[in-house]
Order: sequence, then structure tokens, then C-alpha cells
Amino acid sequence: MKVAAIQMVSGAGLQANLATARGLLAQAAQQGCELAVLPEYFCLMGHADTDKLAVREAFGGGAVQDFLAGAAREFGLWVVGGTLPVAAADEQHVRNTSLAFAPSGECVARYDKIHLFRFDNGRERYDESRVIEAGQAPVAFSLQARDGRSWRVGMSVCYDLRFPELYRALDADLLLVPSAFTFTTGQAHWELLLRARAVENLAYVLAPAQGGMHDNGRRTWGHSMLVDPWGQLLAQRQDEGPGLAVGQLDAARLAQLRAQLPALDHRVL
Repeated sequence: MKVAAIQMVSGAGLQANLATARGLLAQAAQQGCELAVLPEYFCLMGHADTDKLAVREAFGGGAVQDFLAGAAREFGLWVVGGTLPVAAADEQHVRNTSLAFAPSGECVARYDKIHLFRFDNGRERYDESRVIEAGQAPVAFSLQARDGRSWRVGMSVCYDLRFPELYRALDADLLLVPSAFTFTTGQAHWELLLRARAVENLAYVLAPAQGGMHDNGRRTWGHSMLVDPWGQLLAQRQDEGPGLAVGQLDAARLAQLRAQLPALDHRVL
């Protein structure tokens, strides 16, 4: 199954971001991909954290959700919308939500980001908990490929990558990590963590990212990639800016590696 990690440099304009996302999804479809995954905050990287509040949607309907469902139908793709702001329990917060859509346009899975990023090195300061309400539960869904193979797909978002226990709980064949890693943390840890999660779980890892300088002055690391269950890079974007990292999932290789090294069967804890 061919898959695409979509890299973007989302800005403060919702419609402009959706237009860019649509063009990249069209490219993925033209290249024969069955699954395309957008990065975290694909629909908005505002000037302030609170900009998310103005574009939040109730789960089940809204401009961004309608866009994702429509794109899945139009292009015949499984589409995972990195994250979008979904209404939370109070007016001061949103959920940072990743939604999966089947080619029919049906929303088949919802994951609310569990681990909220906080970082302060004296120059850069981030605290997602100021406007984001944390999710509570791991989420995986079944994806039926065109060849009839069923893939168990585990969902996660960005900072979740630093918590390996989440990925163990997903018990998946393919792990999704839509992200907006900062340039600082991405340069240090992005590839290292993605390859570790792939090796630990003997699973493919598809990681679309924000990559470049945004309207708010934040620079993200990019390097969207696909990693195989042996930790090898199958596809990676080297440049900043929008584009695709496209690669092939091989079910036979996945089964072979898990048979040769049955580490998942040897778990004790």
C-alpha cells in the first residue's frame, strides 16, 4: 500500500491552508497513494495560541471536517487530518483532534491528543495546556487496502512521540505521528524518536510534519518521513516547505520481521 506524509507550512489563514492541503492531497492521489496524512495544525498556525478558539468546530460538522470528508471522497483516499481544533468542555480550551476519513467520506476514527507539549529553554516557550484540553484514550482503526489487506492503524500526535507506552497500547501495524515539532527539538530528536518507535513496535511509522517559517515567527523542523519496522527510512523530505514523502508499506516484510524477531510476543510487562 502506497502512503503519503504531507508536509506543510501552515499560516494564519484557514482557507489558504485548506487550499494548500487540497493540492497536496491531489498530488498524493495522482501518485497512487491510498492513505494520505496531513500534519498537526494543518488548518491553522495562528499568531497566538488562542486563535484556535475562533475556528473550533463541534465534532461531526464544520468547515474543516467537511473539507476532509470531501477530499477523501473526491480523491478516493483514506485521509487523516493531522489535527484541528474541536470544541472542549469549556470555552477557553479546545481538543487537538486527529480525524480519520475513509474514501467514502465517513469519519472512522477520532483521537484527541493526550500529551500536551511544554518547553522553555529561555528563548522559546510553549505550553499547549493553556488552550488545549488533553484527550484520555488511545485510538486505533482498521484500514482496508485495495488489495484486501487490513492494516491496524494507531493514531498519535507530535509530543505523544516521547511516550512509548502509548504506542505499545496501540498494538498497530502502522503508527501515525502528525506533528509540528519545533526546529530545536526536531533537529535533536525527531528522527531518533520515530525510528525508535518503529523498532520497538515492529511497525511502520508515517510522520507528516510542519516544516518551515510560519506567520507567527515559529520555525518547525519538517523532515516528514516514512520508517519501516526495522528502523530504515523509506522516504523523507529534506527541504523545508510543502510537499510529500511517499513510500510503500509491505505486508509481507512486516510479517517476516515480526516472525524473525518476535519481540512483541516476548513482552512481560
